[in-house]
Amino acid sequence: MASVKRPDIYDFSKEAPRHRLERKVYPEVNVSGFSHNDEEVAFFTQVAALLRSGDVVLDFGAGRGEFMENDPSIYRRQMQNFRGRCARVHGCDLDPVVVENPTLDSAEVIEVGKPLPYEDETFDLIVSRYVFEHIADPKWAAGELLRVLKPGGWICAMTPNKWGYVALVSRLVPNRIHARVLSKVQPGRKEMDVFPTTYLLNRPSDVRRHFGHAAEVYHYSTSGVPSYHFGSMILFRLQQLIHRLSPPLFDLGLRFFIRKEDVRGQ
Repeated sequence: MASVKRPDIYDFSKEAPRHRLERKVYPEVNVSGFSHNDEEVAFFTQVAALLRSGDVVLDFGAGRGEFMENDPSIYRRQMQNFRGRCARVHGCDLDPVVVENPTLDSAEVIEVGKPLPYEDETFDLIVSRYVFEHIADPKWAAGELLRVLKPGGWICAMTPNKWGYVALVSRLVPNRIHARVLSKVQPGRKEMDVFPTTYLLNRPSDVRRHFGHAAEVYHYSTSGVPSYHFGSMILFRLQQLIHRLSPPLFDLGLRFFIRKEDVRGQ
């Protein structure tokens, strides 16, 4: 199989063992830098359909923007980076490393239970990548996100499904050793990008309970490219089979699109 050669679609300097397996199994990665069932490309394509050039965006739980450093797919990096595609991108996180995030115009360190440092109805769009599974106080998070979102605005969140096999196994492993385990299961995963999980906002019913009183909640489930396989082709293929045969209830990921009610338009 021919390797990716075009520098504008794939960055070999960022390729980890799991990415090499992906290129072997999905030939189209050698064409575009991502597979036909790439979950992140699908999600951020939906987000791109909502994004407008004049929007003010909040990246909730922005972290250090690790995808810019770790993702070999140029297209995926471009899709996740909103800077320059809208009026302004703000970011916030519990981790002070957020101030180093290169995809933000401004960054704030926040604390659970305290108001987000933004005025009411500031943002047109809020994006949250793999953050809901770490939220220890869903009532606070939902209330604050709805407060700072403009009427008619969207919260777009990607998070693991509480009933997917990854989340089920994760809940059996103590948080204190998550980083050590994930470094084996996902070769190339950095310890600094692993955080304690709670899974309190990882079912459609949970999200509707906390957001549904003031917003429309849409969601879909998905199981795309396997990524928890120890770098083993056998486990990769086995997970592909599990993804095909499992019912939607046990899909690995959930994607939420939450639209705040606009009572002014009624």
